[in-house]
Order: sequence, then structure tokens, then C-alpha cells
Amino acid sequence: MSNLHLYIANKNYSSWSFRPWLLMKVKGIEFDETLSPFDEPNHNKHFLEFSPSKKVPVLHLDGQIIWESLAICECLADLYPDLELWPTDRLARAKARSISTEMASGFSSLRSECPMNMRREHYAIPVSNGVRKDVERIENIWSECLEASGGPFLFGEFSIADAMFAPVVNRLQIYCLSEAPAVLEYRAAMQALPAWQEWEAASQAEPWIVEEDEA
Repeated sequence: MSNLHLYIANKNYSSWSFRPWLLMKVKGIEFDETLSPFDEPNHNKHFLEFSPSKKVPVLHLDGQIIWESLAICECLADLYPDLELWPTDRLARAKARSISTEMASGFSSLRSECPMNMRREHYAIPVSNGVRKDVERIENIWSECLEASGGPFLFGEFSIADAMFAPVVNRLQIYCLSEAPAVLEYRAAMQALPAWQEWEAASQAEPWIVEEDEA
């Protein structure tokens, strides 16, 4: 099988790194991991050593480089078709891709005002109407998917869609943005994953502080 090497940044803050890392851990995909901490004062110039976009995550695969979280997840789905990283049902798979793409390209207010921060104390901050609209949309997506699939994950079994929404689970909790039943149900399922707990424990042990992400 292919030699996979995933480059990520701080586990406390790097929401995009969390997505493919969590997917690979949950699905039992073996990979090597390199964590390169953020260096915001120098605009993360060191990322150019392994990332053509100067961003993380990046997957090195047999001499090839794949960047962007969703593209990495799609690549893994092609490499490991037997692991069913997308739902097997054709229509469910199309919906999973739709909401995953929406997550990758949307929810800009939530992402900018409420950064992922795994070790942050849980308390509310003032947020814009844009954040409230983003949260309402996420509540609707999760409720609809869980009702249709029966849970515990968005399409029953853990999939790329769950990996894409994982950082939002953290955001809704630490900024006290929602207590909707679907949110609480989904959060419990996600945070019970051994892979989630492994990432969270590592984030708690990190020494780095990124002031830009300490909302």
C-alpha cells in the first residue's frame, strides 16, 4: 500500500489538519505524521518546505503532494474503497459530498469569529448575526442527517462528512453556541471516538499559544 505522510500544524488550533487526521485514525489508515507549529509572525514561511500552498494539512503520497483537507479525504477514498469513506448509497453519498463542500467553502463568519481551540474554557463571546445564521444552518444539517440515518454519525457510519464537521463540534461547545438536541447528540458521539480523545489529549499538552486564535 502507498506510503502516506501527513503534515499538520498545532492540534489545539488547526481545524483543517484535524479533518484528514481524524478520518485516517478512525478508519485505521496507517500514516506517518509531522507536526510543524504555526509561526504567524513570520507568516508560516516554513510550511513551504513541505507545502506548495504554504498551508496545512498536506499529504505526501509516493512522491506526490496533495493539499486541501477535502481533496486529501477524496484521495483517501480512492485509495481505500473498501473502507467506505463516503456513504455507500448513491444519494446519501451525493448529500455527504454536498454538505462537506459547503463546510469547506462556507460558514465564514463562524470560522473567523470562533476559531477552533481544543483547550479553551467554555464561555460565550459576542458574535455577529452571520455566526448565528451559520449555527442555525449547521443545526439544520445535523438534525436532518441524523434523523435520516439514525446516527450516531451524520450518515450512520463515520464518513468524510463527519471529519469535515469535526472542528465545528468543538466550536459550538467552547463558545456555547448551541444546545440543540441534534448538536448534543452528535457532539457526544464524536467526542467518544478514541481518535478524538487522542487528538484532544495531544492538544492539551502543546506548549504553543497562537494569539490570533485565542478569541
